[in-house]
Amino acid sequence: MKNICVFCSSSDVIDQIYNENALELAELIVKEGLQLVNGGSKVGLMGIMARRVKELGGNSIGIIPQLIYDKGLACFSTENLIITKDMRERKEKLSAYADAFIALPGGFGTLEELLEVMTLKQLEVHQKPIVIMNINGFYNQLLEQFAVFYKHSFARSDYSRLYFVAESAFEAIDYIKNYRYEKLESKWYKDNLKL
Repeated sequence: MKNICVFCSSSDVIDQIYNENALELAELIVKEGLQLVNGGSKVGLMGIMARRVKELGGNSIGIIPQLIYDKGLACFSTENLIITKDMRERKEKLSAYADAFIALPGGFGTLEELLEVMTLKQLEVHQKPIVIMNINGFYNQLLEQFAVFYKHSFARSDYSRLYFVAESAFEAIDYIKNYRYEKLESKWYKDNLKL
């Protein structure tokens, strides 16, 4: 594991607890000799993390779509800033560079990125670790919704192993460092499959 892709908020008006946890994660990434990969924006948790990584002498890759770059939101604290033609290409490059994924609290974009990498892992497109950082109970309701999927057989209950829920940066990085891929059952229930 080398490149840690962090999905996170681009908001500058969130509670301080989320900023503190993002800084802690950035510091741990540098301490462990890892490289940050993120969305390349100077705002929100993305910017906070990239700037802290640079302050500590670490490395980061920022991948930003042209439409966000054109708004003047690129983070030039990032050593390697990659501009993509659109959001789809940005996500493809984030996934290609990543050896592991961490979702910090965020909004619609963060949720969409998290669910995409979870779905791709479910379909065996990749075998990379995925961590949901449930800071301050931020993801409690999302995890409850996942439990509804399992209860009503919209997803296999063992798919809760697609991801790991961490309460701290240390837990997240420790999980990634010790990660071993476990093959899961096919998403399709073979007894009911009509092909």
